[in-house]
Amino acid sequence: MGKPNRRVLPTIIGVSVLTTLAANVAVLVAHDDGPKSAQAGEKRARYVAASGSTDLSPTAVAPQGKRLSPHVLVAAPSALPADFVRKVRGAKGVQGVEVVDAVQGMVAGKRVGLMGVNPSTFRNYTPKPTAKSDALWRNVASGDVAISFTMGSDGGVKLGSQVPVGGKQHQSQLRVGAYATMGVSDVDAVISHTTAQALGMPTGNAMLISVPKSEPKAFIKKLRKVLPKQAKAVAVNPEIDFPKAGNVPASNGQVMTAGQVQTVIKAAYTRLGWPYVWGGESEAEGGYDCSGLMQYAFAKAGIRLPRVAADQARAGWVIPYGKAEPGDMLIWANDPTAPGYISHIALYLGKGKMLAAPRTGTVVQVQNVYTRNMRGAVRVSPKMAAKVAGAISG
Repeated sequence: MGKPNRRVLPTIIGVSVLTTLAANVAVLVAHDDGPKSAQAGEKRARYVAASGSTDLSPTAVAPQGKRLSPHVLVAAPSALPADFVRKVRGAKGVQGVEVVDAVQGMVAGKRVGLMGVNPSTFRNYTPKPTAKSDALWRNVASGDVAISFTMGSDGGVKLGSQVPVGGKQHQSQLRVGAYATMGVSDVDAVISHTTAQALGMPTGNAMLISVPKSEPKAFIKKLRKVLPKQAKAVAVNPEIDFPKAGNVPASNGQVMTAGQVQTVIKAAYTRLGWPYVWGGESEAEGGYDCSGLMQYAFAKAGIRLPRVAADQARAGWVIPYGKAEPGDMLIWANDPTAPGYISHIALYLGKGKMLAAPRTGTVVQVQNVYTRNMRGAVRVSPKMAAKVAGAISG
């Protein structure tokens, strides 16, 4: 299925990027979300657990080590040169480097960001709930695929099921061994390096870099001077700016006009009744997911939004829900495997109502607003939205 304006190679995994990498795959793409109902609550934590045990010995995967936050992603069509990797490892401010295999592949019939990793070391670069699960990483080491929480819970891909994984033409059946978000927004599926090689993925063509004391943008600027040909670098999951109350412009072209607000709302209403389709963003896919719905509606008002909820949350100023107005986007962090990660978004209609695409098995609908895990409302700025979307699409 076509995914216009997904993410371009530089942002590949973290903030965007889409490029052709190998025969049947292209470097990472982003996906989406849509919460379950608020009452899913405490039960969600269990999804971090793997779906079953393996025959691997307890020592097959190293225990969790010191956790590192990935700040920069570098990706290329083929293996990153060893001397380049060494230079980055030794660069000032670099606390850690994790080399991985990365492509945009097919998992359970969806085009997603797919990574081949060393379970023993890569786990240290993931969110705490994901990193600490020994069973999860042992399952990945044994040949399972771990998929993001949203792809599983909202996309309807069942834990323990057998799903096709690979390129467009050649795929193998793998078991879904766990629901676990990896904390890199373009990545919805992870397999072991061994499994990746069996599927024909490029080897060592990407790496995550932890630079906790450096500004990612400044580090990337320096890094670009030594990047291998065709390689790109992007920040991983830029943080959302939460301005102080009263700092949101009221007009002067900074926010939507009344006419644009009405156009967005009317456009969203035309999608009522369409099925929730994880990764869907047009009629061509037969439905919409939550951020695909937002992208569709705002485009009708001439506003270009990035593709996924985590990026759409940066398309304006985040304000308290109590100050929300019709036309704002509401955002939630519903993913227990990646605390704080924005995983769902909806359009605020006013008077406690919102228009949303919830999850697989539902349709685009008007709902009562719920505040569990809500992180606020986004007052969309056409200029900010275009800037974010432009950076992501390259």
